[in-house]
Amino acid sequence: MIRTLLVDDEPDSILVLRALLEINCPDVAVIGEADGVQAAIPLITKESPDLLLLDISMTDGSAFDLLSALGEFDFQVIFISAYDTHALEAFKYSAVDYLLKPVDGGQLKNAVNRAIKRSGGKGLEERLKVLLGNLGALQVSQQKIAVPTISGLTFVFLKDILRIESSGSYANIILADGKQVMTVRSIREYEELLPGSIFYRVHNSHIVNLNRVQSYQKGRGGYVIMEDDSSIEVAIRRKEEFLRKLLK
Repeated sequence: MIRTLLVDDEPDSILVLRALLEINCPDVAVIGEADGVQAAIPLITKESPDLLLLDISMTDGSAFDLLSALGEFDFQVIFISAYDTHALEAFKYSAVDYLLKPVDGGQLKNAVNRAIKRSGGKGLEERLKVLLGNLGALQVSQQKIAVPTISGLTFVFLKDILRIESSGSYANIILADGKQVMTVRSIREYEELLPGSIFYRVHNSHIVNLNRVQSYQKGRGGYVIMEDDSSIEVAIRRKEEFLRKLLK
């Protein structure tokens, strides 16, 4: 069983989480609950949970205050968030699990399953550090993204991504400094994840950083020359929308 603590200052939210876990996550055993940062610290120390479902904003502090007070920890965290869409992008980029209130049972199940697959708090502290940086970044281009690889996670600034090319079910991320990161995510996943104001999928096999396009050459669909002098074909059906974005 996955020994789980619920931390939220709203009693109704605790009741909802308990009910959703009972229905959707039979492997989860709720071993306790706390209504804030001060109540959660001794409870976590005493119970040594496997998983924490943690509200971000509480009356006596934030989820980040709680984790900072604990120092080192060996459990997984799923954040419960009422943040707006822009802020939630920071969570996605940082590979940190979150659930948006009101919590959906299916999304809760998926988040718990991902937590189960990970071992302890390994890598979580680094992801939280990146998350805090992303939440504080005023410009999307100053945010980092967590890139899952076969061996773990690599963190890169969005602005440093030159282009992404498909490689079967994987994708290869080419950075401005010439380095490449092979990721276990598909190009379709990056098309959905990355901000459309900066990145555009010009072809089935390529996403480009619009800010790093050096020139556009005419043709049926045409092609773009990137800052690394690579030539990327533009699909005919994507040409019109691409040019609109490029000229904004």
